[in-house]
Amino acid sequence: MATVTVRQTGSPLRRTKDQRATLVGLGLNKMGRVSTLEDTPSVRGMIAKVAHMLEVVETKA
Repeated sequence: MATVTVRQTGSPLRRTKDQRATLVGLGLNKMGRVSTLEDTPSVRGMIAKVAHMLEVVETKA
């Protein structure tokens, strides 16, 4: 199964509640944390929503 690894690069401080909730949904909540997730359309949408606070480290097929 395809996976995507993301690293949080931005702080959730002074962000809207839905952006903070999206980070928690991705398994992130502090700067520098890394999370590996299944590469699904819903996860891609969450990544797009908070792309300004994330870095996509790796994508595996």
